[in-house]
Order: sequence, then C-alpha cells, then structure tokens
Amino acid sequence: MAQLNYNGYMIKLSNSAKETSDFGLILAKKSQGGEIYSLVGDLGSGKTYFAKGFARGLGIDRTVQSPSFILLKVYEVKNNKKIKYFCHVDVYRLNSSKEILEVGLKEYLGKENTITLIEWADKIKDVLQGHTTININFEWLDKNKRKIIIKNPR
Repeated sequence: MAQLNYNGYMIKLSNSAKETSDFGLILAKKSQGGEIYSLVGDLGSGKTYFAKGFARGLGIDRTVQSPSFILLKVYEVKNNKKIKYFCHVDVYRLNSSKEILEVGLKEYLGKENTITLIEWADKIKDVLQGHTTININFEWLDKNKRKIIIKNPR
C-alpha cells in the first residue's frame, strides 16, 4: 500500500480489499482510546473492509459486519488495558439524526475507554458537531483500487 503526505493529509493507495482491511488493523493498533473515526465514501468503497480490519487490530475475534439495520453495535475489547469498547456505527439507512441518538450513540462518543467508528458519518454532522473526529474518505479508483484520504484533527 503506497502512502503520500500532502498538506496535512495522509493518502493511502489500496490495491485490494485485504490491503484496506490491513490498513484498518494498523490504525487500530495506533489508537489510544477516545477517538472518533468518521468514514465517508460511496457504497462499496471500502469502509466496511476497513472497519473489519480495525476490529481485528483491537483484538476482536468475532465477525464484524456493518450494522446497517441496527445502526450501532458495541464490541467488548478484552486484551487492551485502556480501550474497553469498540462502537461500530453505520448510518447509511438513517432517515434523521434523531434515530442514532435514540439508540445511544452519545453514550460512546469521545469516551476514553471507547473507539467509535462511524460509516457514512457525513449523514450525522450535526450529532458530531463539537467532537474532534479523524476523517477518512474512501474513493474508488477502479475495480480493486481505492484512495484512502485521512485528515487528522489539528
């Protein structure tokens, strides 16, 4: 996976779903707790593969699937002293921000013992307002290749 750095952005070029998943794993291992990852990109651009790898990087051995219909799924992280929960959110099917608040997202956002990863985060900008997020955009380049752009908060 190639990497470029440009004007505060990190750009990764992924050549496969496995590389995208492996990048999620690497990023999870660098996480300290309390992070909110905002994932944005077209359908099929790699967000869920990234999330699956991220969960593996936290030591979660259960199969992680996108919680499209339930919106939010919390996994217990067992082999990390600081991070206790991985909150995986998918708001693709969301009709209003009120729905995600009703399932308890606010309980997890920014908590030091929790990592929150939100697919389609651009749909709930109002809920994330006031929180520092790590923004990750996924772009199609061709059938297997993706450009992953990370904008860390300043």
